[in-house]
Amino acid sequence: MLKHVILARILVYLTRKESPFRFVDTHAGAGRFDLMSKEAKRSPEWREGIARLLTASPPAPVAELLGPYLRAVGPHDSEGRPLLYPGSPAIAQTLMRAQDRIALCEANPEERDALIVALGRDRRLSIVDTDGYVALNAYLPPRERRGAVLIDPPFEEPGEASAVERALERGLSKWPTGTYIAWRPIREAQADAHFLNSIAALAKPNILRLELDVGDGPIGAHGQKPLARAGLLVVNPPHTLMDEARTLMPWLAQSLGRGGGGRSVCAWLTEPR
Repeated sequence: MLKHVILARILVYLTRKESPFRFVDTHAGAGRFDLMSKEAKRSPEWREGIARLLTASPPAPVAELLGPYLRAVGPHDSEGRPLLYPGSPAIAQTLMRAQDRIALCEANPEERDALIVALGRDRRLSIVDTDGYVALNAYLPPRERRGAVLIDPPFEEPGEASAVERALERGLSKWPTGTYIAWRPIREAQADAHFLNSIAALAKPNILRLELDVGDGPIGAHGQKPLARAGLLVVNPPHTLMDEARTLMPWLAQSLGRGGGGRSVCAWLTEPR
């Protein structure tokens, strides 16, 4: 949720200039998610997430900032459930213009097939079956010299945090002025502190740290514990994003927090120049 709200704000900012830009997603996934499936209907996740935003009455400044993201989500039923929930590729496809380009990487064959079906024919799209970390070297710097890169792995493999760190380091060496968005789950405080210290040690300025903690939730049917806390690092964010995040983050924490409370962080990991 946080990832998609912030991604929408970055894409909206990029459309303010007439010149084209490129969006690169290193781990694109299936594109859209069916919330009418039996599994989705049994899960409380959509009720605790998108439904709360779609049925809320935010103050005017928050509503204005959420508008592009909620339009990308599309129509919903009385409970706040869209038929399909868009992933990052579908949100980008909705918000970007005819002159912009989208480069999507998905190495999993089933996910890639679903992605192709979900996004349909679109001349702006390039979907490749290459590992996203490898493909990033080929895509950067983009021909347009403007754009954003989303690094959003599933964090199912050991050492994923180190892979994200290396991807950021390589990307910034090839395209130092680009905007990079790195998502991360926050499960262990010590491991996350190590990751943040490693990113800060890259000695790159202008890295924004955003985090949302919605509190612990009920254990799932298969014994899985829902993620309570997640964050984004945004390298070279639009100059408007800090103020927008300061408006959005407390409201998101309050609206999505389990048990009536949530917390947020909006701070510079490394100061802008």
